[in-house]
Order: sequence, then C-alpha cells, then structure tokens
Amino acid sequence: MSSVSEGRFRSSSVPLITPGPLRTTLRTDDGVHIEAVYQPCTADAGAAAETSFDSTAIVVAHGFTGAVDRPAVRRAAGVFAQRAAVITFSFRGHGGSGGRSTVGDREVLDLAAAVEWARALGHRRIVTVGFSMGGSVVLRHGALYAGRSTAGAEAGGVAEREGRIEARNEAHADAVVAVSAPARWYYRGTAPMRRLHWVVTRPVGRLVGRYGFRTRIDRNEWNPVPLAPVQAAGLIAPAPLLIVHGDQDPYFPLDHPRMLADAAGDGAELWLERGMGHAENAADENLLTRIGDWAVAR
Repeated sequence: MSSVSEGRFRSSSVPLITPGPLRTTLRTDDGVHIEAVYQPCTADAGAAAETSFDSTAIVVAHGFTGAVDRPAVRRAAGVFAQRAAVITFSFRGHGGSGGRSTVGDREVLDLAAAVEWARALGHRRIVTVGFSMGGSVVLRHGALYAGRSTAGAEAGGVAEREGRIEARNEAHADAVVAVSAPARWYYRGTAPMRRLHWVVTRPVGRLVGRYGFRTRIDRNEWNPVPLAPVQAAGLIAPAPLLIVHGDQDPYFPLDHPRMLADAAGDGAELWLERGMGHAENAADENLLTRIGDWAVAR
C-alpha cells in the first residue's frame, strides 16, 4: 500500500505549510493506531527557511512512559521547531495510541509510520531524534530502514532474520540522534533499571505501569530478540549519527554511549554532557538547541 493511500494516514491530506500544529492518527504496518502531531517550522520566513527548513523534518521518539503531550516532549518539539518542522507521536501503549508497549521492539514500526508521514507531507530530509527507549528505537530504525544507503543490503538481511521488517525507501532516516540510549538489552546494572525491569516483567509491575505511569505493557517476551542498539549503531553509516549522553545519567553509565560510538566508528559523533541526567526530562534548552542545529546542518 502506498504511504499516502486512503486509510494510511487519517486526516493527513494537507499542504506542507500549515497555519498551526496538525494532529492525526497513523496506522503502523502491523495495524496499530498511533497518535501524532505535526508542528511546522516557526523560523522567520526568508531565503534560509526556504532552502533549509522547508526540506527538513525532525521526528521525535520519546522515552518509556512518555507521550506526545508530555511537557518534556512538547518543550523539545518547541525548540526543534525553531529550526525545522517537527513530528511527535506516542509509541504504542503510551498516551492516546493503541496497542501495548513492547519496550523498544515493535516500536520501530511506530517510528517508521511517523517518518513515512513526514515524507508524505513533502519533507525531503528526515532526522530522527530519540530519547532513552526512543534512542534505542531510532538506532534500530536507522539500521533496518536503510533506504538507498550502502548499508541497505546488510540491514535488509538483518530485517529478514528478524522476520517482521521490510526496509522501504520512504521510511528511512537521513540522520539519527540517540540521546540517553542503552547499548545493550536486559541491562540491570543500576537501581532505576532494576525497577524498570520489575515494572515490565511482573504482573503487579505492569499494573503499576498502567495505572501509575499510564503505560500499557505487553506481557509477552521478545521473540525473536531484536537487534541490539550496539549492533544497530554499526549499520547506520553513511547516514550521520549523533550520540548524546549525560555523565550523571542514573539509568545507563558512560560505557553505554562509548560502546555505541565505538561500534559506529567514524560515522558517529559523541557528546558527553556534563551534569546531565536522563533523556528528555534532563535535556535543557541549550542542549536541545545544539541538537536542532546539528540536525539541520547535517
């Protein structure tokens, strides 16, 4: 089915330049309905906007228990929108989206639907920016949806082995930013990650997730285990990759971003942020501005 066919994007047949934010519902390849918001670039009209901003859209992937209307997500979108159009969405099991969270597995389909929507709206260049769980998703998406890059054949083989992803040109990202992302699955080396595993793996924990954090979590284990972020990082080139991590992150210590950067080699930049905690809640305006500048410059 074409990415712009009827039923693929509800209420999304709009021109590229809209007077204000546009809210819609996307449908993923496995049939889950995902809430999404398009925010046009708020930069002043002019030659620079016409040559740079109109062609670029930033797609934001939030962290676990986040959602499109959470203050930290809206704050990030507002800063990014000063430089490019922005699409935010709620992962499955979060906010007003359907389905249940698989904590980074099938969420790659949610991100792919958002990227396809950005291209259907007319954007020629898409940058994905993911936080925490969203960071692992943008890495894996960057590897599996490799577009026309030289990594396409290898990524396509990985997709085939996973048994669920078909890399399509219209769903690929042209640059990737992973903020506070893990390098490996099943990490329990910090107290916050041990608590998160309790929430995800225990029936009582999933009740806490549903009613305490408004996140509906799938009870099934991964089968097959998805491509690890550190493996995905090595498949993203030649698309530019930026890895951002705080030195005060309570979830993932600094060996995680360093492993990602080592796996990506010369294809990645690594920013270690002094005093920064975890994910979108810890990203201040200065950092978001720098990320936005990197996104439109690459």
